[in-house]
Amino acid sequence: MATELNIGQMTLAEKLRAMEALWDDLCREDAVPLPEWHKNLLDERQLAIEEGKSEFVDWEEAKKRIAERVS
Repeated sequence: MATELNIGQMTLAEKLRAMEALWDDLCREDAVPLPEWHKNLLDERQLAIEEGKSEFVDWEEAKKRIAERVS
């Protein structure tokens, strides 16, 4: 089925809804394969969470730390 979107005439809200629909579909179909290295990293992080070895920070603090690293 061909779907044509006139992106230049879409509102921001319409573009975001289209993106959400695309991601939802890709996730449902497993169309984006998960590389083994990424699965391993996610598994390691999940284990660290379960063992209480992970530190969580709020989004503002995370952005601050990222900015400090890249500047």
